[in-house]
Amino acid sequence: MHGNGPAWPAGSDPAALTASLRTAHETFVTTGTLPRGIRTVVADSWVRSARSGVDPESPAPTVDLTDAELVAYRRNHPLGAALPIVRRLLVEGGVGEGIVAALTDENGRLLWVDGDPAVRRQLDGVGFVEGASWGEEQTGTNAPGTALATRTPVQVFAAEHFTRSVHPWSCTAAPVRDPSTGRVLGVLDVTGRDHLASPLVLRLVTATVMAVELEIAAARAAEGAPPRRFRERGSASMRPPELARLDVLGTAGGVLRLGVEAAALGVDGAGIGVGAGGVRLDAAGDRSAVRGGHRAADGGHQLSLRHAEMLLLLATHPRGLSVDELAVLLHPGDLSDVTVRAEVSRLRRVVGPLLGPSRPYRLDAPVTTDVHDVRRALARGDLLGALAQYAGPVLPRSVAPGVEQLRDELCAELRSAVLASADAVAVERWVATDEGTEDWHAWQHLMSLCTTGSPPWVRARGRLERLGRSFGSGLRRPGR
Repeated sequence: MHGNGPAWPAGSDPAALTASLRTAHETFVTTGTLPRGIRTVVADSWVRSARSGVDPESPAPTVDLTDAELVAYRRNHPLGAALPIVRRLLVEGGVGEGIVAALTDENGRLLWVDGDPAVRRQLDGVGFVEGASWGEEQTGTNAPGTALATRTPVQVFAAEHFTRSVHPWSCTAAPVRDPSTGRVLGVLDVTGRDHLASPLVLRLVTATVMAVELEIAAARAAEGAPPRRFRERGSASMRPPELARLDVLGTAGGVLRLGVEAAALGVDGAGIGVGAGGVRLDAAGDRSAVRGGHRAADGGHQLSLRHAEMLLLLATHPRGLSVDELAVLLHPGDLSDVTVRAEVSRLRRVVGPLLGPSRPYRLDAPVTTDVHDVRRALARGDLLGALAQYAGPVLPRSVAPGVEQLRDELCAELRSAVLASADAVAVERWVATDEGTEDWHAWQHLMSLCTTGSPPWVRARGRLERLGRSFGSGLRRPGR
């Protein structure tokens, strides 16, 4: 078996990979023997599927709700509020043809299915319809069912599915969790042909899940839901929905601010600034981080780059990170377990009980970030708001692989939204950023949106001509 590597390894031929998987699948369902080369997550799922008595020829999802009952159930489900976000980001967002997106409940029942009509009609044939239950125990290995079984993001490529009738399809799914308790509320899934098992789609799905979880938290806050109590060490009481905030856009370090509840709990050690505005880690502006317990000019606690990186990674992985995972995300080379533990110990001296004592390492209270703010605005369709909150790249001096990935993802999400927008003001704001100033396609888009001869049109044309000279080619005039 090949561990839990990518479902579709880079550079591999999908036809050859499918053929190899079909042979392995046939061997398993006829002999019960697991051939070499099957990813562990798939092999384990095949075993569970066989033990559950799933028919390897065709899935048998049950539909036990009437249409009216499904509508009522969906309306009252915690993920009901997530439907507009998923539709906007994955269905209406121009992600591409041939994609169907779905949300399940915590048992695998499909609450909502939408996307390419032709693909939906084909998926109807295998029972992938609203109201159907796609848990592993009924339908075998599939991304939403296996994501629920493992509580982790999962990709399933072609013949990795347990039932043969689903072999033409590939899918990517990730659990959606309650922002306050961490309980799995359901799964977000995208299904289509081979490309739906690519690493890019996995990043898209996990980013959308993050937007959904943030929107759930924001909706509860707007409804005035009573704050949960912070979980003190050794206590089973619940923690509040937000105790800390972290901004990491535009500079090398961050500033941490703590809310009044944190002050009462003594999370203000090592010089952390506490105020009624809540805990906030600011990296906006052009300040370098200062190591130690120094206060920033605005009264917050200015952190070192390393501490900002660690808090950001823990904030974006609320379920926690093991020593090995944190090492991989923090350093492009080898980082020993001893070094990671020492770094965590130093961070704990700065933030106190905000960082829990458990392993995997996790924060004892949700920490929101300005990255979340930008993504939340994008999820609402507020591109101008997202651009207004985007102060620059995520920790631009960081070379931590986990930070670099987040930096690239956020920039790509913003750029995609800009290029899909018909708002010239939004495009102008993008090309005014460091990332957008040499974005040829963005300048072309701006030119297409503006009246010929207008100041923005002239500016866009001039920039395209300069970029064309830099790239060794002239401006291609319309109609030529």
